[in-house]
Amino acid sequence: MAAVRLVALLLCSLLAGAPSSGTAAPTSIPVGDTQVVLDAPSGYADTTYLGSPRLQDLAESLTPASNRVLLFAISDDDMRKFTLGDPPDFRRYMVVVTPKSQEREHLSESAFQRLLEEARRAAQVPAPGTDAIKLLEKQPVGKAATLIELRNDPSAAAYLQGTRLEPTKIPSLFKSEVRQNYMLSTTTLMILRGHAVNLAVFTLYNTPEDSVWVRALTLRWIEDLQRLNR
Repeated sequence: MAAVRLVALLLCSLLAGAPSSGTAAPTSIPVGDTQVVLDAPSGYADTTYLGSPRLQDLAESLTPASNRVLLFAISDDDMRKFTLGDPPDFRRYMVVVTPKSQEREHLSESAFQRLLEEARRAAQVPAPGTDAIKLLEKQPVGKAATLIELRNDPSAAAYLQGTRLEPTKIPSLFKSEVRQNYMLSTTTLMILRGHAVNLAVFTLYNTPEDSVWVRALTLRWIEDLQRLNR
């Protein structure tokens, strides 16, 4: 998605030279009249500690305007590069949001189950054995497609998605070659202390290890947030 490159360029210009946030502890964030506890995964920093309104605007560009951003995290390595004035990589980042219209509501179990059903219908999970690359090659550039279901139970639904990015032209001796580029992301709908939240984790795709990473981190993060909010 072209937005991935835009995120990297904007972050470079907005945050170079910003003070390091250090290692942050779990944070209680008000959602309506409830305190929801959030924490970025190990190796990542919640950028709200930077106190940058412009960064908040950037995080909000990753989600519909109907959502409120609760956390926007980048890697510790990228944060260190900011402070040194070196170009960050921005290969991986993550965001947590909640619907603004439901912030003051405490969802009942039945109401949340209806949200889960809507999310499952919208996901359009392909049949088992579908070739992910062939599926993505048919997608317009920048449009995410669901690849697999990661979790499906009464407390959370999570899906792995793929997005075909603009191809890169690689000069060679005889002719330019075109390399296809992809991004992987996960989207998770879950309930924390009576409020619906959505987690999204993004990574550029270079090797199968990127797929392993984004799936494992998402499932571990879901469990960590559920534990913090019991």
